[in-house]
Amino acid sequence: MKDAFGLPQSLLVLGGTSEIALATARRLIARRTRTVWLAGRPSPALERSAADLRALGAEVRTVTFDALDPESHEPVLGKVFAEGDIDMVLLAFGLLGDQARDERTPLNAVRVAQTNYTGAVSAALVSASALQSQGHGSLVVLSSVAGERARRANFIYGSSKAGLDAFSQGLGDALHGTGVHVMVVRPGFVRSKMTAGLEEAPLATTPEAVATAIELGLRRRSETVWVPGTLRVVMSALRHAPRGLFRRLPI
Repeated sequence: MKDAFGLPQSLLVLGGTSEIALATARRLIARRTRTVWLAGRPSPALERSAADLRALGAEVRTVTFDALDPESHEPVLGKVFAEGDIDMVLLAFGLLGDQARDERTPLNAVRVAQTNYTGAVSAALVSASALQSQGHGSLVVLSSVAGERARRANFIYGSSKAGLDAFSQGLGDALHGTGVHVMVVRPGFVRSKMTAGLEEAPLATTPEAVATAIELGLRRRSETVWVPGTLRVVMSALRHAPRGLFRRLPI
């Protein structure tokens, strides 16, 4: 069960090699979390991630999970929840893609959309149902400021995150009053392996900063978390900018 400050004893990470997810897991283990499930495709990176968290004192198990195989989500995640209550599910998988390449190769664009939206919808619904059945828990969804308004430079990725963001907000409303808390996290540009080699955007952040914001959001039972917080104001202005002006902005 979660403590008085909303921090979990048990954590399920969907996307077990995500740098943001692992930074969050490390932070929560330092506070109170004792059991961690890392779900992802089998790989040396997944096993290294598990070993690193075990070294911090947590009981860590891995489970095979593929965002692109929605038919497997219910049986796979069902087995995890059958082992005991899960206090927090962190939906952290995603695919950035390559905008220029993906525009020329529609199947690549479809893969981004299926991973970031279709796979996430499936995993979130399965997780939410299990959390609701146990009567408590948090579902934390990693969205992105890219979903606030799709830009020319990354509208394939941005549109998939826009869909996920809207879905997650609706899911949170549907679960209000059930004991299940849904929190949407909207980071800006995160310095990580996924963004290595890309031009850094203003107000860039780190996985550790996102993890800190997630912990604070859990304590406050926030519904939306911006990282950094100043992005809330910036994106509000960009969201309402006239389309002609928005096209000309160097973003």
